[in-house]
Amino acid sequence: MSKKINLEIKVPLDWSAVTLRKYLELTKDMETYKETPEAIDAALFYHLCDVRPEHINKLDISIYTDILDKLYKLMNIKDADIKRKITIKGKKYGFEPNLSKMEYGAYLDLMKYKEVKIDENWAEMVSILYRPIKSEIGSLYEIETYNGKLDKENFLDVTMDVHFGAMFFFLHILTELRKDTLNSSKKELLSKVQDLDTISTKNGLAIRQFINSLEEIS
Repeated sequence: MSKKINLEIKVPLDWSAVTLRKYLELTKDMETYKETPEAIDAALFYHLCDVRPEHINKLDISIYTDILDKLYKLMNIKDADIKRKITIKGKKYGFEPNLSKMEYGAYLDLMKYKEVKIDENWAEMVSILYRPIKSEIGSLYEIETYNGKLDKENFLDVTMDVHFGAMFFFLHILTELRKDTLNSSKKELLSKVQDLDTISTKNGLAIRQFINSLEEIS
């Protein structure tokens, strides 16, 4: 008969209680044991609540299921607001104030990464987007010039509410920029096609088919 133990278990209810370091360790184990549900549950308890696997079986079933339910709800939270200013070890950092006007060097380094997602590369990416604040007035601020130095270690200990907010905001801006670029290109192409159409009506059918194909992919 197993002996019950007394444990003080802190269950995170939002991502402000979980660092990027812990999150990456968790997702790595979840990928490794993705075919074993019990192992995934154990990974959630271990990485998010600091409960070792050998202690899980000694928990009351009601406590176990209640905690597991809260952990799964946490894992399903996939949205967060951007935090433009954060503090790391007493130092203030600011998110890139205007992504469309970011320094070319920062842009080039960001484009080296194939995907925008929270994985082993994310700490490097976010250290490009967040840089030390050198001056601020109210909500306005200016960040340091990008020097190519990636502050990966510091950002591993930043909590996931910051990381999710930065990732979703960055993805949203990239999506909007892509839409604007596609719409601009489409209008330019349509304008050229319409000019051709006024010159040569015999190619009207082919031009209309081309316009229709553009409209289908927009």
